[in-house]
Amino acid sequence: MQITIRLFAGLAEIFGSSSLSFDVAENTLTAGKLKELLSASYPDAAPQIAVSLVAIDREYAPDDSPISATAEVALIPPVSGGETGSVTESTADGLYTITDQPLVAEKLLDKVLDAAHGASLIFVGTTREMTQGRRTTALFYEAYIPMALSKLQEIGNEVQKRWNAHCAISHRIGYVGLKEASVIIAVSAAHRDTCYEASRLAIEMLKQAVPVWKKDINESEQQWLGSDQLAAAFENISSTTL
Repeated sequence: MQITIRLFAGLAEIFGSSSLSFDVAENTLTAGKLKELLSASYPDAAPQIAVSLVAIDREYAPDDSPISATAEVALIPPVSGGETGSVTESTADGLYTITDQPLVAEKLLDKVLDAAHGASLIFVGTTREMTQGRRTTALFYEAYIPMALSKLQEIGNEVQKRWNAHCAISHRIGYVGLKEASVIIAVSAAHRDTCYEASRLAIEMLKQAVPVWKKDINESEQQWLGSDQLAAAFENISSTTL
């Protein structure tokens, strides 16, 4: 059978494309077998493939997960962090958004305010200039948008389940300059302690499992930034809420 695999970040650069058509001779195919076949067919990309995760129909897939000919398949590099162009996509309830437009904290806060809640909090993640002695001029974000929106909504559902708190999240893609916001999380809850806890949980879950990547751009080079968090989260996927 032939499957189409979506590629992101460093993998897309290695293959020179955001998608790959791949012929498979086997009658049955699993996520783990797909990685083996891809590594054998593309040895130059094998190291990156080995540490990547497979997503099937917008969900992270363990190695034994079957892949059908009609499945939506993506290879997710373990990097943390955007498609370019004019893009704004949101969930049906409008609480979770991926966009290449500047983020506005006040608009997001309005979506979570509740007369029954006595505390509200906005977390804003911005581009900083210095990281471990390296000077950054901008960041570039890429996202697997449909899956990212689904995972953001799962985060909001978990916040609601744990603390009966409201949550809304917007993440920017494309180029994000110094001091500009790349992610904003708005939370409201009955009390301030739970509001702080909910906000902290939301950003940590986002960093672990939402397929968004970032490239560090400085005066001399551009480099996709890696993280072990996604792989670590995937190892325990059966016991997490994601």
